[in-house]
Amino acid sequence: MLIDDRPTIASPDDDPYLWLEEIEGERALAFVAQQSKLTLERFGDAGFADDRDTLTAIYDRPDNIPYVTRRGGFVYNLWKDANNPRGLWRRTTFDEFRGPNPKWEALLDVDKLALEENWDWILSWIKPQPGARLRAMLSLSRGGSDAATLREFDIEKKAFVSDGFVLPEAKGGAEWLDADTLLLSSAYGEGMATMSGYARTVRRWRRGTDVNQAPVIFETIPGNMGVFSEIDRTDAVARVWFVERLDFFNCNLWLGDQAGARSKLDLPTDIWMQAHRDWFVVKRRAAWTIGGRTYAPDTVLGMSLSAYLAGDRNFTVVFEPGPWRALQGFFWSAGKLVLPILDELRPVFEVWTPSASGWSRAGLPGMPEIGVVDVWRLDTEEEDSNGDLLANIQDPLTPSALMLIEGMQSPTVLKRAPQTFSAEGLVVTQHEAISTDGERIPYVQTGPATETGDAPVYLNAYGGFGIAVRPYYNSAVGKLWLERGGTSVIANIRGGGEFGTRWHDAGRYAGKALAHDDFAAVAADLVKRGVTRAGRIAAEGGSNGGILISNMLTRYPERFGALFCTIPLIDMRRYTKLLAGASWIAEYGDPDKPEEWAWLQTYSAYHAAKPEQKYPPILIATTRRDDRVHPGHARKMTAKLQAMGYEAYLYEPAAGGHGYGKDNKERAAFTALGYAFLKNKIGWTDDRA
Repeated sequence: MLIDDRPTIASPDDDPYLWLEEIEGERALAFVAQQSKLTLERFGDAGFADDRDTLTAIYDRPDNIPYVTRRGGFVYNLWKDANNPRGLWRRTTFDEFRGPNPKWEALLDVDKLALEENWDWILSWIKPQPGARLRAMLSLSRGGSDAATLREFDIEKKAFVSDGFVLPEAKGGAEWLDADTLLLSSAYGEGMATMSGYARTVRRWRRGTDVNQAPVIFETIPGNMGVFSEIDRTDAVARVWFVERLDFFNCNLWLGDQAGARSKLDLPTDIWMQAHRDWFVVKRRAAWTIGGRTYAPDTVLGMSLSAYLAGDRNFTVVFEPGPWRALQGFFWSAGKLVLPILDELRPVFEVWTPSASGWSRAGLPGMPEIGVVDVWRLDTEEEDSNGDLLANIQDPLTPSALMLIEGMQSPTVLKRAPQTFSAEGLVVTQHEAISTDGERIPYVQTGPATETGDAPVYLNAYGGFGIAVRPYYNSAVGKLWLERGGTSVIANIRGGGEFGTRWHDAGRYAGKALAHDDFAAVAADLVKRGVTRAGRIAAEGGSNGGILISNMLTRYPERFGALFCTIPLIDMRRYTKLLAGASWIAEYGDPDKPEEWAWLQTYSAYHAAKPEQKYPPILIATTRRDDRVHPGHARKMTAKLQAMGYEAYLYEPAAGGHGYGKDNKERAAFTALGYAFLKNKIGWTDDRA
């Protein structure tokens, strides 16, 4: 019997499943409906339903931490629970919030709005007016998609402004220039989108005028990723920053005003930059020779912005990286620069204060030296900040504690999240695997202290875009896996940002295949250490991690018992032609260039998959409203694998965006179904609590 294995490496464009890229196509939807039905019939049993309900109850707990941001005299929160699955936007005073049972003032009931308007609304983000903040622009998306409708909302009246700003669905955002003017960075309108689907222009949109007639004050070419603007009110005179994103890791920065960009900063494109008052800091991905000195990649440099614009290049070194020491970002708060750092994966925080006499450094006192620590500004806007910070502290067995840091002093506890699973008998340990080229690959293991050689292991990683993966407290993994006797592992493979640009670049472009080798090396190390055997390893990865998991299927099938591939990128031949795909060329490469397709084909599992192999079972799950990574990736890979006779399943709910669901129940169902599949296929009948 002849097996159809198209598309192949030899004939990459002979794709019989292009019809599955029609997101709402009748034939495609029939395929999706049938596949999802079969998946739910096979794995959606009573155990799945119990797990789904268990997770939903955890996500809906009334004692979960209500995370807040401060604007003016209030702190704001978007709360979701069983009674408010889409969310309740609310506020209270900070003093009230600090108490055990704060009283909240409801501003917008998103569930009520969705019911009244018969629309699948999700509240994505909120941009209040500066100053008195009587009004705000709200971003409402359908089912959690990136594209959203913008509508003006009166906070005091708790209602949408009848004749206010309204923009139909598109990707992008808006900044308040003044009470009657927006700077609009939106893909809405003819010719206003880049090839990546993001805003190509910044328009000045005045109240009461047609957005299609709003003057363009800044723009880029369609081949670049996009543009946006930011209004900086930290100095005496407000300034407008215009950012021209060339690709994911490069941009041009311009200073200007409401009329448009005035001057382009003389800076390399591979930068992170933050300005505050008359100070700014910059970090390059590459080495930089300037002012007679050469600085290593990832070095953070600071100086007076006005002095730099006048020609001064006498920088102060604010941060120096090391082989295992990397910056994770930076932000300003009340004239101080906060640097989150990972040093051998341990959290470190430095605070730098610039002045006319130089820059001074201090640490954040009272912070733990292990676990996961995130720190951010309490106030949404820099110009409002009095220096108060929030910190979130946790580890795989300890739920989050939300802390308040006042005056850069030791933190005090504001709220504690509930313990959602039993950690009795569980330990957290750190290990290293050795990859194919000899590189050390760290990973964190959580599970029973005693190894059996047969542990059911849940293995996860990401490995892309310079994003660091850290071992957070995960209620789903804890309740459905750890509490029932399983082991979980988080791998810090290359492509991430755990150890700076060198780590990211090593897993980028052609190196993406090397990042996949890292993950396979961790799986092998778990077997070597006597933790488990290959058939008991269940792996999950999403988005960029979808490339990872699909490559475990085709390149390292012998090391896994089952694979869960979520909201995935898989087809590396056509990814640039699907939704936001063109924006990721700087991470993967351009398949239309033969020299770059030469490496892309090495990890395009859609093309590499071939018949008569011993592939482990795989569940590929996406969402129809994912307008970032096209659902066609998941659909086509499933269809090809099934055509070759492999055990492959598809699950595609109608909503969810680039995530696992639009509300807590949908997130719980997506996760519980994946775990039910993984457990079934590695032969694990867990001990249900």
